[in-house]
Amino acid sequence: MATIRNYERSAISPDSKLFSNFKTMVESTFYGTNVTPVPDLKAAYAHALETPGVVVTDMPVAHTAELGLPADAKILVTNDGRVVGRTAAARRFIGHPGIDAKKYADVLREAIFTGTRRQFYSADVVVGLDREFMVRAHLCLNKNYAANLYSYLLNFQIATAKIMADYEQSVQYQENDIYIYADPDWSDSDYPNGLAIFDAEHNVAAILGLRYFGELKKSTLTLAWATAHRNGFTACHGGMKRYDLGERKFTMAAFGLSGSGKSTITLAKHSGKYHVDVLHDDAFVINKESGTTTALEPAYFDKTADYAPSDPALHYFLTCQNVGVTLDDHGEKVIVTQEIRNNNGRAIKSRYMTPNRVDHLAEPLDAVFWIMKDDTMPPVVRISDPTLATVFGATLATKRSTAENLIGKVDMNKLVIEPFADPFRAYPLGEDYADFRELFAGGRTACYILNTGFFNAKKVTPKVTLSSIENIVEQKAHFTPFGNLSGLDYLDVPGYTPDFNDGEYQQRLRARMQDRLDFVESRQTANEGYDALPDEAAATMRAVLAELAK
Repeated sequence: MATIRNYERSAISPDSKLFSNFKTMVESTFYGTNVTPVPDLKAAYAHALETPGVVVTDMPVAHTAELGLPADAKILVTNDGRVVGRTAAARRFIGHPGIDAKKYADVLREAIFTGTRRQFYSADVVVGLDREFMVRAHLCLNKNYAANLYSYLLNFQIATAKIMADYEQSVQYQENDIYIYADPDWSDSDYPNGLAIFDAEHNVAAILGLRYFGELKKSTLTLAWATAHRNGFTACHGGMKRYDLGERKFTMAAFGLSGSGKSTITLAKHSGKYHVDVLHDDAFVINKESGTTTALEPAYFDKTADYAPSDPALHYFLTCQNVGVTLDDHGEKVIVTQEIRNNNGRAIKSRYMTPNRVDHLAEPLDAVFWIMKDDTMPPVVRISDPTLATVFGATLATKRSTAENLIGKVDMNKLVIEPFADPFRAYPLGEDYADFRELFAGGRTACYILNTGFFNAKKVTPKVTLSSIENIVEQKAHFTPFGNLSGLDYLDVPGYTPDFNDGEYQQRLRARMQDRLDFVESRQTANEGYDALPDEAAATMRAVLAELAK
């Protein structure tokens, strides 16, 4: 089996690396008399129908037999209140600098005690879809949010007899199963924005006062990625696909925040020019020894605004969150896909939306694409130096997403840096830097920047992005040196040629590179240096700025 749930009595000890007070508190909740286990998706669907405020649409679910659902299952809609995105400000990681473990243990103990006066459901899933990496996860969730538990079981792989047979034959890791306790009805005046406590080393989390479904999904992935990282994998918040060109194959991964175009790039059909296998559009891990990749989830959790109301893709929707519902011309309840009610309307979509889905790829990565929204970058920039490629990943520049619940006044148009497009990291940034540096240093994996925003006030359209990727895949791409910068060149795309004689452009380019250097240097002292990067990162960016100054 992959992770550990049952222990010999002699192994249960405060000194065991598999136990902590947080892990013990959270796991214990699953065995309370106020907790009812949910055995399968049919039961989960029935409980979801009883959830207050759920809308049962007249839109049927496809592939109910394969999914293990009732034959007459319909798309269910749940809507939250003010908050319709992830609240990063609520996160606390035990073991990180400045985090008082005793303080949060006291808060959690009281929260769990209060929760015993409420009814909960529990259910199990497996994270990781190949025997090379499988982790069992357990969710205990307030009964009033049974629709979110149903979505959770659809998003991950519910622990059926078939999947558990594979799980029992999977690679074993000396790690706890994942345990997550979630009570959206919890409140505390000291934490008006909710609280999400992670003891990542022991694979437990408590999600308190937060209703948004994405909190459950990303907290599970946070712990799964941390487990993978501890056991020889590179954790990836990105999309992965493989092109079959007949005589050869080409594998690529695209890393970007929600709304950057990651799903569009990963799930693109390329007009049927060639067969494309999709691993996933959001979460996977790379085996550092073999280079193989494994998807973590079977389903997709994407924005509904990407789809017109008549889009055939709606056939594969399973549940929706934070979307409107209206009556069509037949008087049937259908979803409003556009973001009219609020931003960040979401849907769980089944794996059957992409018939070319695979759960594991044996071929190592040919290319990594950092998706940025940096208006000083042409649509595609190639990076040939492994260190520079890693530094650009560590300083991935983009814009905030409506998938986030941002506290206070935030300029959504301002560029921010999110290293490796992963705001869910539970371990030091320098360790991700080392993993990706090793990937590029091997010489097989090329690196590119994709600007999916604007370049010199001109929008880089999805058509431009996808055709550019196709030219790279087909080995038809022509690159030109990026000014006088060593290790950088750009793809020739009509209408997007940088003018290095333009003083204003040069000034903006220097400013963007300075932003990257400032970020790298700030990591040395921020959070007591927890996320410090190697000296080579700052030295590399100083060299870029020196070349720009010539």
